Amino acid sequence: MEKSVRIDGLNIAYSESGPDGAPKILLMHGWGCDHTTLNSIAKQLEGKMHVYSIDFPGFGKSDEPQSVWGVEEYTRLTERFIELMGGDIDILLGHSFGGRVGILLSSRHPEIRKLVLVDAAGIKPRRSLKYYFKVYSFKLAKRFYYLVFGKEKAEARLNRIRAKRGSSDYAGASPRMRAILSKCVNEDLKHCLPSIKASTLLIWGANDTATPLADAKLMEKAIPDAGLVSFDGCGHYSFLDNPLGFRAVLAEFLLKKL
Repeated sequence: MEKSVRIDGLNIAYSESGPDGAPKILLMHGWGCDHTTLNSIAKQLEGKMHVYSIDFPGFGKSDEPQSVWGVEEYTRLTERFIELMGGDIDILLGHSFGGRVGILLSSRHPEIRKLVLVDAAGIKPRRSLKYYFKVYSFKLAKRFYYLVFGKEKAEARLNRIRAKRGSSDYAGASPRMRAILSKCVNEDLKHCLPSIKASTLLIWGANDTATPLADAKLMEKAIPDAGLVSFDGCGHYSFLDNPLGFRAVLAEFLLKKL
């Protein structure tokens, strides 16, 4: 069922399904997506679990943040959401950006029993010299265009450059969401991993280029109670690339002992 709730002045959309009294799980989507991206997972779990799936602020039908947020602000909002849902959601599943929130949230809340990280972000990527050249050349171009063309024409030209050179997540976002993305991807959550008390399952696509398998291996070593399953031939959306394998692994971890 599609619902919404008001949290700190923002309208937050979410879905809720599954029997009352069943163990509660919160599904958290990745950047550029919304809760519907995880519908196949919700459908698998809702027979035996009470499933919440949130639209993070700035995605789906939820309001955009009124300032430039980082992972901290998204995590605080998620904490408030859990409180409003009764405070007893103790299983989390996060894909990509949702994994960032899952990592920070679980590191602070030992009552979280289980955590599933799917192709999760959270490790700051290593940057090449080419990357820094692109970043600083773009900043220089931005200053030049504003000076020569004025704000409106400069932004039009810069948007064309973003579309050609930036990621689809960045190019398709509003100016504020671009700033939020830049802030979030540069946050490194490695220091949070040893504090996670939850039993943790890492599910990864072996060919993931957005959050490489090396990140998953680092997480597996740093989280005290963690196990990693990787799927050959799968990318950043392993749950869509290999749905049968994903369902089997997830069921073994979440549903077998319910």
